[in-house]
Amino acid sequence: MALNTGAIDWIEAHAHELEEVSDKMWELAEVGLQEMRSAELLTEYLRNRGFHVESGMAGMPSAFTASWGSGSPVIGFLGELDALPGLSQKPSPRREPVHTGAPGHGCGHNLLATSALGAACAVQEVMKQQNISGTVRYYGCPAEETLIGKVAMVKEGLFDDVDAVLDWHPNVFNDVRLHWSNAVNSVKFAFTGRTSHAASDPENGRSALDAVELMNVGANYLREHIPQKARIHYVITDGGGEPNVVPANAEVWYYVRAPERQTVEEIHGRLRNIAAGAALMTETSFEERFLAGCYSLLPNLPLTRMIHQVMEEIGGPQWTSEEKEFARIVAESFGPDQRETVIKARKAPAEVHQQLLHEGVMPFTEEETFGAGSTDVGDVSWVVPTGRFTAATAVIGQPGHSWQFAACSGMSIGHKGMKFAAKVLAEGGLRILSDSKLLEEAKEDWRKRTAGNEYKTPLPDGYVPPLDQLPRH
Repeated sequence: MALNTGAIDWIEAHAHELEEVSDKMWELAEVGLQEMRSAELLTEYLRNRGFHVESGMAGMPSAFTASWGSGSPVIGFLGELDALPGLSQKPSPRREPVHTGAPGHGCGHNLLATSALGAACAVQEVMKQQNISGTVRYYGCPAEETLIGKVAMVKEGLFDDVDAVLDWHPNVFNDVRLHWSNAVNSVKFAFTGRTSHAASDPENGRSALDAVELMNVGANYLREHIPQKARIHYVITDGGGEPNVVPANAEVWYYVRAPERQTVEEIHGRLRNIAAGAALMTETSFEERFLAGCYSLLPNLPLTRMIHQVMEEIGGPQWTSEEKEFARIVAESFGPDQRETVIKARKAPAEVHQQLLHEGVMPFTEEETFGAGSTDVGDVSWVVPTGRFTAATAVIGQPGHSWQFAACSGMSIGHKGMKFAAKVLAEGGLRILSDSKLLEEAKEDWRKRTAGNEYKTPLPDGYVPPLDQLPRH
C-alpha cells in the first residue's frame, strides 16, 4: 500500500502549530492528575478542528476523549499529559533548571501528546477528502507516570467500541518490536502507633516508623523468593517528625512488578502479610491504600509489521550540525560506557554505534522482547489490539526520566521525532481504516494472545483516582 501523502502533507503544513502546542505543554509541565491546562490546550485545538470533546472522564478532571466521524472502524490515538517532579530544565545541553525543583517533561509526554494530536487531525482531514468512513478518537490520558489514567479509563469502558489503537513513546531509537512490559501494583502502607518522648518515656511509645522499617527488612528478604523478572521497590513517604518523638504515624509506598498479572497479585499478598507481621511486632496497626495497578503490554504482530513498513517508507529524521553538536554536549554528561550499554542492550547494527542521534529505522525481527518497566498502555492492549513504536527524540545513551530528556523534548531534536511519529501514526491509522484484512488479522492475533486470560481490571471495587494525594511528594 502506497503512502497516503495527504496525511503527511497536512502534518508538514501544520508543523509550526504542532511545535507550538508541544512547547506550551513543555512549559506547563504539570504532574499527574494536575494536567488541567495541558488538557485545555489540547481540547481547544481539537474542538477548533470539529472534534466532539468529553472532559473529566473516569473521575479524573484532566482526562478527556475527542471523537470525529461515525461508525466503525474506530481507531484510537493515545496522548499522555503528565510531567515528572524535579526535572525542570531549559532546552540546554547542560543542566539548567527553569525553576529548581519544579516538574519537567523528562519523559517527553509533550511530544507524545502532540504527535497523536497531529495524527488524529491529519487522519480526519484525509477521511473528509477521500470519503473514508469510520471514527477517529483521541484520548487525553493523565497520570501515566503513576499508572493511573488509562487503567481507570479502561475500567470506565472508554475503549469498549474501539477496533484498534496506535501509540508511540519518545526514545533514543526509531524502533518497533514485539515488546512485553511488567505488570505492576502501586500501594501505600500507613502504620499508626502511639507517640511518646523518645528519651524520658520510650516504653510508652509504639513506633510506626519501626513498623515501616521492619516491613522493609521483611520485603528485602522476600526478594530472594520471587521470580527472577519480578521487582519490589519502595520509598518511605512519611518517617516521622523529630528524633526525640516516637512517631505515631509513618508510611511506605511500594511498587510490585512482574511479567504476569497473577504473579503481581501473589507477591502483593505476601507483602501484605509482611506488613501485618511488622504491625504485630511493633504493636501498631496499618491501613493499605491501593493507588494503581496495570497489566503487561501485549504486543500485536500484524500491527507491528505494518508500523515497521510505514516507518521504513517515511524514513527517520535527519539531523543538522547544530543538533549534533547539542547532542555531543549532552553526551558529555553520561557515565562511562553509558552509550555502549544502551546500544548493546538493543543489539543495534554497526552503523548506529557511530551515531549520537539515531538516523534510519531499526531492523525488525519477530523475536519477542521484554522490558522491566511498566505502562498503563498495557491495560489498553488487553482490551483492544494495540500497535506501539518508539521514535528518536533524544541522544543515544541518555536515560529516561532525566533532565537530558527534558532538554531534548523542548527543542528541535524533540520536534523532529514528534513529527516523524505523527506521520507514522497517521499513515498507520489510515491503513487500518482502509484495510479490513489488516484489521481482522490484528484482531485475530489479539484473540489468540488473550485466549484463556480474560482481562479483569486491577482496580478494586469503588476505586477513586487518588486526587487527594496531590501534590505528591
